Amino acid sequence: MLPKQMESALNTQIEEELFASYLYLSMSAYCHSLNFKGFANWMRMQAGEEREHAMKLYDYIIERGGRVELEAMKKPAHSFSSIIEMFSDALAHEKKVSTQINKLYEQAEKLKDYPSRIMLQWFITEQVEEEMNAEEIVQKLKFVGNDKNGLLLLDRDLGSRQKKS
Repeated sequence: MLPKQMESALNTQIEEELFASYLYLSMSAYCHSLNFKGFANWMRMQAGEEREHAMKLYDYIIERGGRVELEAMKKPAHSFSSIIEMFSDALAHEKKVSTQINKLYEQAEKLKDYPSRIMLQWFITEQVEEEMNAEEIVQKLKFVGNDKNGLLLLDRDLGSRQKKS
C-alpha cells in the first residue's frame, strides 16, 4: 500500500509533469508562430515526454493501491522575447523538476517506501538527460547569437527529433 504522504506528493508531481507538458506545448505554438518548425517539433516532442512522465506516476499510484487526484493547472507562458529566452526558461523548468524529484526521493527514503525509491530512480536518471539536452540547446543558441544562418541550421537540426521508442 502506498503511504498517504507519498500518494499526495506523487499526485502533486503528476500536476507538475502535466504542467510541463502544457508549457512545452505552449512553447511549440510560439515557435510555430515564428515559423521555426524545428524548434516547434522539439518542444512538441518534449510535451509528449512530459505527459508520459505524468502517466508513469499515474499508473504507479494506481498499482500501489492509491488514488489519483488531478487538480486544475495554471496557464503557461505563451510569449517570449526570443528563442534563447524560451529555451532558458525550459532549462530552468527542468532544474525545478529535478529538485522536486529529488525531494520525492528523500520523502520515500524517510517513509521507508522502498518501491517508490526504486521507481523514482528512473525519474532521477531521466532528469539528468532532460537538463543536459536543454543545456546543450541553450549553449548552442548562445554560440549562434544573432546569426540567422546558425539559427536556421539549429532549427533544422531540432526538427529531426523523433519520439523515443
